Amino acid sequence: MASTESPAKDAKGAKGAAGGEDAGAARAGSGDLAGLEAGLDALDAVQTQRTPLRQVLLNKVLPPLVAVALVVAVWQTLVWAEVTDAGSLPAPSAVWDSLSDLWLQGTLLEIVWTSVSRGLLGFLLALAIGTPLGLLVARVKFVRAAIGPILSGLQSLPSVAWVPPAVIWLGLNNQMMYAVILLGAVPSIANGLVSGVDQVPPLFLRAGRTLGATGLKGTWHIVMPAALPGYVAGLKQGWAFSWRSLMAAEIIASSPDLGLGLGQLLENGRNNSDMPGVFLAILLILVVGIAIDLLIFSPLERAILRGRGLLVKN
Repeated sequence: MASTESPAKDAKGAKGAAGGEDAGAARAGSGDLAGLEAGLDALDAVQTQRTPLRQVLLNKVLPPLVAVALVVAVWQTLVWAEVTDAGSLPAPSAVWDSLSDLWLQGTLLEIVWTSVSRGLLGFLLALAIGTPLGLLVARVKFVRAAIGPILSGLQSLPSVAWVPPAVIWLGLNNQMMYAVILLGAVPSIANGLVSGVDQVPPLFLRAGRTLGATGLKGTWHIVMPAALPGYVAGLKQGWAFSWRSLMAAEIIASSPDLGLGLGQLLENGRNNSDMPGVFLAILLILVVGIAIDLLIFSPLERAILRGRGLLVKN
């Protein structure tokens, strides 16, 4: 009896041990799965707390102020060292005095707004033309073969080259200014959109066609959202070309009917050998370009990156 019961007990013990091992493995597997899910949830979690004001000032405001202070310090040091005469390198205080004079005369904001309004309106016109043109070039092979190289060539052509023919064709008026802006900005916007469309994964297009997003629907719901990064890069470059083209047109083409813009302010300073005025115009042109980038394009880029999960909102 003992000999017959012993194998049975051994079998039951082995079965119980195997069952215990399986249960332990199942618990370990479920524990690993729960840990993996918790890790993925932690990765997907978005930090929504507000960044302290002190940290914002240290990370965002202080570095540019330090850079500006260093540039002014080096500038003033060069003036004190008399590396050149005052007529070639004015002191920062002289440039500040020119700025104060324009402010007291009440013409500073008018001069800035004359150029900014032209630049923004010209950019919007270039946007309205360059966007459909870029889509057409990107989606139609024959159009790309015919117009693509021309757009690339126009983008590499200096904007100042368009000023003389624009003056001859249209005269000294705002239409001439807008024509120069369009010729400088439209190729950049169109090429940026073409580059963005070329980088859209084919899987997106096939999925869109499967869901019925074809034609204009596919362009609006699939192609444009997927091409946004390249498109926004083209918009930034288009604005840079718009601003540069406008400054070239204002410097070369001067007329009382056109009003006084930043480019004309720069040219007036050159004609009058007023180096503080020249430096002031250069600084104002630079400040406007930086302000447009910080107020319009940088928030737009951050919103796109955040929407794609590439930037965490603090």
